[in-house]
Parts: sequence; C-alpha cells; structure tokens
Amino acid sequence: MINLKSVLRGCALASTLATAPFAAQAQDFINVLTGGTSGVYYPLGAGLANIYGEKIEGARTQVQSTKASVENLNLLQSGRGELGFALGDSVAMAWEGNADAGFPEKLDKLRGIAAIYPNYIQIVAAADSGITEFSGLAGKSLSVGAPASGTELNARAIFGAMGMSYEDLGKVEYLPFAESVELIKNRQLNGTLQSAGLGVASIRDLASSLPINVVAIPAEVAEKLGAPYVAATIPAGTYDGQTEDVPTVAVSNFLVTHDDVSDELAYQMTKQLFENLDTLVSAHNAAAQIDMTKALDGMPIPLHPGAERYYREMGILK
Repeated sequence: MINLKSVLRGCALASTLATAPFAAQAQDFINVLTGGTSGVYYPLGAGLANIYGEKIEGARTQVQSTKASVENLNLLQSGRGELGFALGDSVAMAWEGNADAGFPEKLDKLRGIAAIYPNYIQIVAAADSGITEFSGLAGKSLSVGAPASGTELNARAIFGAMGMSYEDLGKVEYLPFAESVELIKNRQLNGTLQSAGLGVASIRDLASSLPINVVAIPAEVAEKLGAPYVAATIPAGTYDGQTEDVPTVAVSNFLVTHDDVSDELAYQMTKQLFENLDTLVSAHNAAAQIDMTKALDGMPIPLHPGAERYYREMGILK
C-alpha cells in the first residue's frame, strides 16, 4: 500500500532539488546595463562583464546596450539588471522621483556601488558650421542625446545655466551619439552635445572625418549648477584638429545596483572592479580615472551593504 505522506514528501524534495540550481544560477547572473555601442559605457560594461565572468565563481554575465542612465536606473528598479552605469544627476533625480527626468516615482530599490570616472559635456560642431562659441548655437541644428537620457538631462541643465533654451536652436534632434555623428558627416546637422568620457569613439570618428570645433562651456556654469557638476577641461589633442585646451563642465558617473542583489554578489562586483582596473583600462582609457579613494564622493543613494563591506575592509569607510 502506497504511503501518501511519503509520496508528498518525495514530490516536495524533488521540487526543491529541481528549483534550487535555477535559484543559485539566477543569483549568479549579472546583466550589465550600459549605453550605446559608440559611447564609453558599453566598452567599459563589456570589460566588467569579462572580469566578473572570470573572477566571480559561478557568475554568468551579459552586456546590454541601452539608452543609458535613465533607462538603466528604471531597469534596475524593476530587477532587470544587476549593475548599471548612470550619471550622478540622473541617479539623484531617480532617488527623488523626478517625473520630468523620466522617473514618475522614487526609485527606492537603487543602491550604490561606486563613483567611477567623470563625464565631460562635449559640444562639437562641424568647422564649416561657423559655431565657435556657445552663443553661436542659436539658430543652428544640434543633437542633444536620446530623449530623457542622461546626456539630454545634462543638455537641459547647461542651456538653462547659459540663459538659453532649445527654442533658441534652429532645430533640435534627440539622437544617440553615433547617429548624431553620421548626420553631421552628411551635412544634415551642425553639431552634437555628448556627455561622455574623454576620447569617446563617436567624436573621434567625427574628428577623423572632417574639421571640427570643440565649443567651450565657461567655468562659471559649473558654479551656477552646483553639485554634481564641476569645472573641467578637455585637453588639447583629445581629438584630431583640437589644438587648444577647451573649458567645459563634468559630472561623475556611478555604478548602481539594487537591493535584491545579494550582499556577496555586490561585494564581489565592487572588489573585482577595483582589483582589475588595469584590465578595465584596456577596454577604455576612461577607466584610468577610477580611484577607490573617491569611490564614495557625491554618492546620491544608499550604498549597497555588500559594497560597504568591501570599503570597510579597505579602510575607505571606518
């Protein structure tokens, strides 16, 4: 005679054994949310994914190209990624729940991993457009980044601080970096505003194709905007034909996760980031600016407990 209780216990055990490996695999899966493939987020994200796949036991990684900061933060909130790149002002607005910036509600699941390198606001125009300074953008066509992207939020802030608006432009395009550059090459667009690390591939491509002007943003703009914006310089020679230093403003980028990521996984993601910076620099030189001693500077959201554990081990937190 069949013992019904034994059968039920056996079914329960089989169910547990069947689901346990999948649960473990899900915890070890790391989807890295980046940006467009012609920007800096994507190569750095690919570099991190390779490091994590090699250094974190049992980890399976994936790199996802996105519209960058705003999309990444919303994806993290919904649990559709384990690590994302985002601009500091976007992270702050996500935590506040700024609807105009693309965050209808406070993204309360977000947790910080590290401040990484700064994004430089880089305004570049075809030399034959005649645009040599910011005021010269009036009446011209400019791409300000994908709609409600981190770049576009930066563009809004810069224009406001300069006493201008999109209405002063002849035409506004909301396009990713690579598409903006192609339109400039084809003489269908005068310029592009890109928020990215120095030496971003899209602007390098443009500068190698035709003469450009890199448009200055005065240092007082950073003072007017305040944190997380700071005054910065695009060094001479960053792009072909750029013979002089150009003043601009910069804003820090952050690596962000969410509170459903385990403490151990967040710890490992933080640890492997800083222990493999030399490898990450080979993915993109922007990684050379990542500094553990500045990893908590301006962090606009709570730190993930796993990341906090690493920083305490390293003496960054007491």
